[in-house]
Amino acid sequence: MKIKGRPLRLLVSEEEIANRIKGLAKEIQDYFGEPFLVVGLLKGAFVFTADLIRAFDIPVQVDFMWVSSYGSMQESQGHVKVVKDLDRDIEGLRVLLVDDILDTGYTLAEVYRLLELKGAREIKTCVLLDKKERRKVNFNADFVGFEVPNLFLVGYGLDWDEEGRNLRGIYAVE
Repeated sequence: MKIKGRPLRLLVSEEEIANRIKGLAKEIQDYFGEPFLVVGLLKGAFVFTADLIRAFDIPVQVDFMWVSSYGSMQESQGHVKVVKDLDRDIEGLRVLLVDDILDTGYTLAEVYRLLELKGAREIKTCVLLDKKERRKVNFNADFVGFEVPNLFLVGYGLDWDEEGRNLRGIYAVE
């Protein structure tokens, strides 16, 4: 399998993802204990967000923000642009912020700050993938699916210039 002419190597299988999402959903649900708002970050986290919310046994509401820090690059550019903001007021709500990958930390730290400014009562973060060795700001997710090495990844919503989102597993671009 290739993307943009480059070979791909499977890093996390579809089955591993499905099993981990069940575990994450239980951890998150046990923490919140009551309905809460899930805020997914577009576009990368839409697949993960959809599978995660279907694994909850308690009602949740969902909204999305579309933020960009990559453009067509393979590496975050360090500034976050809000392309689409939330559709609702979140003042006083408990919020789970969901993203596909935490690497430099720029995106999640900035969106977290924006949600605080919007008056969320509590914010917890959940990421499918955590690339700790790339962190440039002091930010850690509350709930993590998998820790991954410093490789460029595609699949399961993650893309390279809009390609690869439809892959069912997580792949390293060689």
